[in-house]
Amino acid sequence: MKSSVQKILVTILVFVMMFSSACTEIAATQKQTEGKGELNGTLTLTGSTSMADVSNALAETFMRKNMKVTISVGGNGSGEGPSAVNDGTANIGLLSRGLKDTENPDSFDQYIIGYDGVSVVVNPTSTVKNLTMSQLADVFSGKIQNWSELGGKDAPIQCIGREAASGTRGAFEEIVGIKETAKYAEEQNSTGNVKQAVANNPNAIGYVSLSSVDESVVALSIDGVSSTAENVASGTYKLQRPFLMITKKDSSDSITKAFLDFIYSDEGMKIVEDDGVVPNKK
Repeated sequence: MKSSVQKILVTILVFVMMFSSACTEIAATQKQTEGKGELNGTLTLTGSTSMADVSNALAETFMRKNMKVTISVGGNGSGEGPSAVNDGTANIGLLSRGLKDTENPDSFDQYIIGYDGVSVVVNPTSTVKNLTMSQLADVFSGKIQNWSELGGKDAPIQCIGREAASGTRGAFEEIVGIKETAKYAEEQNSTGNVKQAVANNPNAIGYVSLSSVDESVVALSIDGVSSTAENVASGTYKLQRPFLMITKKDSSDSITKAFLDFIYSDEGMKIVEDDGVVPNKK
């Protein structure tokens, strides 16, 4: 009887020691995890709609790596980026152009993540495949109004553009030299809407981000140079602009810093490249 009791006591003692050891290991693991400073919180990006695709692709991968971080991407044009960062409704502003003097560039830290071509697109039924820069200027300023003047069918040209706050519009008009003379049959508030309007109208011509071009439209060559990532990288395709992210000057937000560090990592730059944007590797 005494021997049986002793055996029971020994078994209980062993169990208690094992349980205590397990608890110690769990506590040590928890302490180690806490020491790593796991990111936890939200990040808001807003501004250029042309940057939505690449920003979402970067955000999705970053969130998979940091499960307690939520990133939202939105916007209604590049002009919204600086104002949203200034008033605190966004951590990062998205601009598909450089900052204007009126936007107080010195009050922001600026990060060019890559360069994007501005593709001039037409309906897939169009027989026109190439325009000179001079012809492009004449089309969007209303000097050339019929496709027959460009070797196409006898039909009126309908120019589709972006709204005034758009970085794509600003870059396009500045490069083509029509900031004061541009005329549009329609103005759309996103890259996607311009693309859809051109896809649905056989007489339309518009401009969109190179990264958004798909089979629903056809991108024209300009001065004989096609709008490809390779030609943007080499500088031979002249219609291009920066993809810019901005933060408040000297921001100390840890999630913002970690996200920007990720973008400039090899993995982040590969995501930028895979999205059709020429990466700006540091």
